[in-house]
Amino acid sequence: MKPFDPRLLRYARAARGVLLIGAGLGLLRTCAVLAWSWCLANAITALALPVMDGIPGVRGRIDEGAYGAAQLTWLLLGALAAVLVRSLAGWGMDVVAARGAVRVKAQLRSAALDALDARSPQRDSGPGDAELATSLGRGLDALDGYFSGYIPQLLLTGVATPILVLAVLLADPLSGLIVIVVFPIIPVFMILIGLATQAVQDRQWSQLQRLSSSFLDVVGGLATLRIFGRQDRQIARISRETEEYRSRTMSVLRVTFLSGFVLDLAGTFSIALVAVTVGTRLVSGEFPLGLGLFVLLLLPETFVPIRQVGAAFHASTEGLAAAGRVFAIIESEDELRGAASTSRRTELESGAAAGATAPAAQSVLRFDEVSVARSGRRVVGPTSFAVDRGELVAMAGPSGAGKSTLVAALLGFVAPIRGRIVAPEPISWAGQRPGLLHGSISANVALGDDAPNGGLVRRALDAVGLQHLDGAAELGVAGAGVSGGQAQRIAVARALYRAWNLDCAVLVLDEPTSALDAESEAVVCAALRREADAGRAVLVVSHREAVHRAADRVVRVVAARPEPTTAGVGA
Repeated sequence: MKPFDPRLLRYARAARGVLLIGAGLGLLRTCAVLAWSWCLANAITALALPVMDGIPGVRGRIDEGAYGAAQLTWLLLGALAAVLVRSLAGWGMDVVAARGAVRVKAQLRSAALDALDARSPQRDSGPGDAELATSLGRGLDALDGYFSGYIPQLLLTGVATPILVLAVLLADPLSGLIVIVVFPIIPVFMILIGLATQAVQDRQWSQLQRLSSSFLDVVGGLATLRIFGRQDRQIARISRETEEYRSRTMSVLRVTFLSGFVLDLAGTFSIALVAVTVGTRLVSGEFPLGLGLFVLLLLPETFVPIRQVGAAFHASTEGLAAAGRVFAIIESEDELRGAASTSRRTELESGAAAGATAPAAQSVLRFDEVSVARSGRRVVGPTSFAVDRGELVAMAGPSGAGKSTLVAALLGFVAPIRGRIVAPEPISWAGQRPGLLHGSISANVALGDDAPNGGLVRRALDAVGLQHLDGAAELGVAGAGVSGGQAQRIAVARALYRAWNLDCAVLVLDEPTSALDAESEAVVCAALRREADAGRAVLVVSHREAVHRAADRVVRVVAARPEPTTAGVGA
């Protein structure tokens, strides 16, 4: 677990401002600490020397470089001003960190949600819904402690510690040498304790994921559990998961408290070692009193940042763990999308090159020895067929043969492991699920169009036999308010609207009539026939005989024998 993950700067630009402004305020605070220590040490010296003059045995360099009583007022005012500047700088760092945490969380959530929104609908791996909700919700909220507690101390450690160690070294080389020798002990302890913290934190986070998943499963199946009287067993299961999470949390707290004790002990011993050497030389008169007090006042400030950064790090490990999972979500989706888009771009370029030299009657949609794999196993292919302009082709085959998978490869949702798909852009498509949203019927038909064409919406609805539906009628969540057959025809109307509005050369539909009666199915088939007659290449995945009869020809897809495959995309 890294103290600071550079990916924060990549995916949350607000983190850069937090670091830059925080570093500047940390430098100001360090200067104030130096000024405060110097003014206070010399003010105490100015007050103490008149008293010490009457004590027998006081001699040597005790009064070397001391200020007189006349400068006492200015020294005290300087110390007071330094305290105010230090307080304001510290307050400013806290404010910048707190506000930065809000912006960073928002940017990370936005990046993760964008990645999830752009991921393939055919994704067969990755975190579940419960894990995503936990990571993007409570997990990222834990970054508040990381930014408000840990980041300011980390900045002070990086900015203040070198300056303060250098100041001690210049003021008293012997004390500075001792600090340099003993100082690395604390980072070593921090690394060792950090490894232990990472182990217990990972176990706690895994347990929280299991608890979230268990609770989501129980809520989803609550009605079924009550019907069969099995709810008590699930209550016991949730109780066990909760108790285990409580135990994991206490383990994290135990390590946190022990780490704080160890770091404080190491820092205290280091300060004590320097204090003994300074005190010994002061007693023997080998060291100026003002300089000795300056070193002693500066020593705690030298060790405080690194001691506090260790304690703050342990308090913010949950946020770091969640951020790591959010980064994994963003990067995994980016990688998958990049691989699919690269494959898709190669295919489209090949299609464009072919289209530049071929006559208009040539196939605009072509599958050449295409094979697709799922979870490392080939599920379809090699398959080859083509769809010409003005042709209506039905794709048939047993359930599970890979028809929808081939469509997913055509749309770029998955990348073929072998072969090539040639197709123009854009493609108009309707899937097996209508995918209706809350809003008007017209908005659902023209989904994705910033300037909907009301005339095309009405034409698309009429084409699929929905003349009686009012485009202004509102649908509920997931298209509530219309029947399953009507929802399916609205999805087909959406595909027609896109084809007309964008002048798509290819129209692809996956089981567009599975929920329709014979009369409605005939209307949809007639609409598809008209699209083919208009010069489009129409590909329909269907088990229905009526669709097969309406098609110019039927392509049969046979399920592939499962064979181990290797990653990669064929040329």
